[in-house]
Amino acid sequence: MYDFNYQKPSSVADAVNAMKAASDGKVLAGGQTLLPTMKQRLASPSDVVDLAGCGDLSGISASGGSVTIGAMCTHAAVAGSSDVKGAIPALAAMAGDIGDPAVRARGTIGGSIANNDPAADYPAACVALGATIKTDRREISADDFFTGLFDTALAEDEIIVSVSFPAASKAAYEKFKQPASRFALVGVFVAQGSGGARVAVTGAGENGVFRVSAMESALSGNFSAGALDGASVSADGLNSDIHAQADYRAHLVGVLAKRAVAAAG
Repeated sequence: MYDFNYQKPSSVADAVNAMKAASDGKVLAGGQTLLPTMKQRLASPSDVVDLAGCGDLSGISASGGSVTIGAMCTHAAVAGSSDVKGAIPALAAMAGDIGDPAVRARGTIGGSIANNDPAADYPAACVALGATIKTDRREISADDFFTGLFDTALAEDEIIVSVSFPAASKAAYEKFKQPASRFALVGVFVAQGSGGARVAVTGAGENGVFRVSAMESALSGNFSAGALDGASVSADGLNSDIHAQADYRAHLVGVLAKRAVAAAG
């Protein structure tokens, strides 16, 4: 690693001030991406602002038909939360299948969506469930938050505070895992809520998470796996790599969408 200043503020306000004062500060949440990147000397921030001491970034609560999760809540905490299990069981199940126990004990929901890895699980859950991301200065809908590969609507010094998910009447997530990392080669999160059906895909798109409008239209009239017969996703704009070609990923989207709908139903 290169030299850097380590800071551990005790509140969001202090963290914001630390980021503003730094010439090239980076926020440290779970550290699952930032620390390996720094070890490989692919990143050299002037300051690392550790959010672990910010008590106002933790906690999970359910009220008014939604569940709100603090940005520093770990995947394990989300998976084990009775509030999450009660409001959106599919979200708890998804969190419990991220990585391995060590990753789930350190990785956080805020860090995951801020990094916006194209194979991460949480972006699909946020988009499919119509989540709202609250930062230190504003609220952003999930549809507007994820803007591209490893890119979000966040400003350089903006910090995620919490994520609110409306409860869904039906929801499920299915993914085809890379065996070593357990990242999604393709993951499909489906949800039926007050606004209709939503289908979000991760792991497949060149620009990260995306919705499948044709499947959403089919499911809005008939939320069943059979409603997706004949529905398909074009291989155009999908990833091709050593793990899977674009046409195979396109096929998996259809297969996993049907499985998710069946599980949700």
